[in-house]
Amino acid sequence: MSGAETVQLVVGLGNPGAGHAEDRHNVGFWLIDALASALKVDMRIESRYKGELGRAASGLRLLKPSTYMNLSGESVAPCAAYFRVPPASVLVVHDELDLPVGAVRLKRGGGHGGHNGLRSIEQMLGTNDYLRIRLGIGHPGVGRDVAGYVLSRPPAAERDAITAAINAVLDNFETITNGGFNRAMNTLNQRVAKVKE
Repeated sequence: MSGAETVQLVVGLGNPGAGHAEDRHNVGFWLIDALASALKVDMRIESRYKGELGRAASGLRLLKPSTYMNLSGESVAPCAAYFRVPPASVLVVHDELDLPVGAVRLKRGGGHGGHNGLRSIEQMLGTNDYLRIRLGIGHPGVGRDVAGYVLSRPPAAERDAITAAINAVLDNFETITNGGFNRAMNTLNQRVAKVKE
């Protein structure tokens, strides 16, 4: 990847259904919802891509897989293939246990780090050469149930910190998607996450 990629497809990861809507694992969906609202994009269920898909006036496509997290690639890969979007122009937004609550990190390529959604996407695309936005949700600590943690609702102060992180991404979104990924990375990766006591 060159650092001057133009993003054509933004994918937010999460689990479908009202019962998961407020889970930490669904922060990727939260960002897509905020982005769709900001760009006035109408999201519609598209069964051939197993997800909700929308298209901005610029041509940028937004996708929320309606598979469960572990099968995200079954939505991302056929969508990218149909619209002829190369992996380097796919941007995946996901929750990140290894970052403090409210932190943002932009990343280009790399491993899945144990994240099952990324693992599925890598398997189905046949490469890990895609862009990511990692939204920090914090870690429950040694010995705690990680699955229970990611599948639960954050307290209000943490939700506010994650919302602030999403807003920071939206403020830099044009730069992120129009060839300025490195520049946005320098800005957002240095941002300090704060959770109000």
